[in-house]
Amino acid sequence: MIDTGPDLTLTIALIAGSGVAAQWLAWRLRWPSIVLMMGAGLILGPIWSVVAGAPLVHPTAAFGDYLRPMIALAVAVILFEGGITLNFRELRDASGPVRRMVLLGFPLGWAGAVLALHYVAGLAWDLSAMIGALLTTTGPTVVLPLLRQAKLPSRIASVLKWEGIVNDPIGALSAVLVFEAIRQTALGQDWVQAGMALALGAVIGGVLGFGFGAGLSRAFRRGWVPEPMKAPLVLAAVLVCFSVADALANETGLVAVTLFGLVVANSRLASIEEMRRFKEGIASILVASVFVVLAADLAPSDLLALNGWHLAFVGVFILLVRPVTVALATMGSGLNLKETAFVGIVGPRGVVAAAAAGHLAASLIEVGRDDAAILAPLVFATIFISVFGCGFAVAPLARLLGLSQSGPERLLIVGANPWSLGFADALKKAEIPVTIADTSWRRLRAARLAGHEIHYGEVLSEAADWQLEIARFSALLAASPNDAYNALVCIEYGPELGRSRVFQLSGFDGPVDADKVEDDPRAIAYTARGRTLIRRGRGYDSLARDWWQGWRFRNTKLSETYPLATYLEEVGDGPDLVIARLPNGTFHLLGTGREPPAQPGTILIGFAPPDAKTSTGSGEDQSS
Repeated sequence: MIDTGPDLTLTIALIAGSGVAAQWLAWRLRWPSIVLMMGAGLILGPIWSVVAGAPLVHPTAAFGDYLRPMIALAVAVILFEGGITLNFRELRDASGPVRRMVLLGFPLGWAGAVLALHYVAGLAWDLSAMIGALLTTTGPTVVLPLLRQAKLPSRIASVLKWEGIVNDPIGALSAVLVFEAIRQTALGQDWVQAGMALALGAVIGGVLGFGFGAGLSRAFRRGWVPEPMKAPLVLAAVLVCFSVADALANETGLVAVTLFGLVVANSRLASIEEMRRFKEGIASILVASVFVVLAADLAPSDLLALNGWHLAFVGVFILLVRPVTVALATMGSGLNLKETAFVGIVGPRGVVAAAAAGHLAASLIEVGRDDAAILAPLVFATIFISVFGCGFAVAPLARLLGLSQSGPERLLIVGANPWSLGFADALKKAEIPVTIADTSWRRLRAARLAGHEIHYGEVLSEAADWQLEIARFSALLAASPNDAYNALVCIEYGPELGRSRVFQLSGFDGPVDADKVEDDPRAIAYTARGRTLIRRGRGYDSLARDWWQGWRFRNTKLSETYPLATYLEEVGDGPDLVIARLPNGTFHLLGTGREPPAQPGTILIGFAPPDAKTSTGSGEDQSS
């Protein structure tokens, strides 16, 4: 029997619960989630062991021989999720600096990491080559939250985003190939035999990855798989692909699933976004669990094995190798000195590096490479320091270099029409930045003349993902005449902005009971649409009709002497309250069942009839 140590059920609950809790806390605090997940694992494992004499969670004791396969399957799903984000068509349209960071940045960074690992950290050349490939990857799971936090210009954000997306699977693939060469030589084969085994493994992994990807894509295009089963089938296919590849040639499963993801990502499947979101959800749980498990499984002696040279390597790698790599790769690409310096300093290591390092190091120890024991703590230290430093330095650094686009929260309005343009004018008076998006250049004419920022194009297109820079926006309002289109826009951007921050006009005109709307068979289900703007549930037709009858937007500022209660008493049921801007610059769209804030200094924007009572006293009123 396996000695499970502490109760196995409690161990699983602590791993999953602490990992997800760390992600939620990171979201609330706007901290890098990877730092808190690693911290949770360290607390449950080595730190608890030092304090209480034994770890609260000891994965090796709890899971025994099953731990390695479990981590391997989790890493396989994580690598596939990284591969499925890499669309080569989007990369072709990327800017020059992006292509240079991909084509030149990765090999230069890999070479610099290998030199630093060997000469500073003292690792053997082969181990340096394997870990250097992993540490060169930044990873979208850590970069994208930092981009949202710093509010960077599009060019810098594009470089950092695409570097993480593209180099993540490439780095993992390179590391796995080097690992296989090390493993073959450790088993006693000469370099020729090791090269042949490596080539065989690469062929097997490539054929299986391409075969699974092409076969699954064909099945989806031919309609052989029902929609509800597509995402679960992809998950099952990833596990089968990994297991079959590993059974045919040891440790080739990671190569196979990475290529599997790349093939699916570039197959132009209509349901690719749904699969990506499903995989992101699964990967989020797996990432949290893997980080907690890997960190908790470290013994205090593993952490104490890190010496001054190892920490010196981390400093050299972050402060010398990364900036020099970026400077050489982007030379003559159009980035100015400040932009190059920012990209060179901001390079947090990714999830793939941690997950793959622990798995590959354990495999090397099994074949006699005891010097690989230092790899996991060294990679963890590099990730922790780089992510912790970048997470807390990115915003101040962007402001110091004059690159931050920090300012008030911005609203994205989809649909240019007289009502939405009038709303944008009122927002401008309230100092709420707004961007108006539409597919008609003619409809955007009034917005351009009024000085509003515009986006000319389809917000549901692939190009809009990087052209719009959705990280700049705090909320979205879909205000086109088509209720179904509005719902589709809200569903598309809900995962990015949060379901509570995407709004659309009601599909019904006039005062309507919200509960009846949700139950009405003629309406789009409330689970498949955004939140309804305006408390009375006003549709586009009634708003447009009232606009042409003289209704206009009015801004009213609350104060100590003119509170919300007085305002509501004076205006009665006349205006429809649409949005409230708080004194700190944040705003709240006033959807169904959402009361306006009463804080003094708040600006309320309402859509009011021409004969509506205006505010008196110290309340400030402006019509738009």
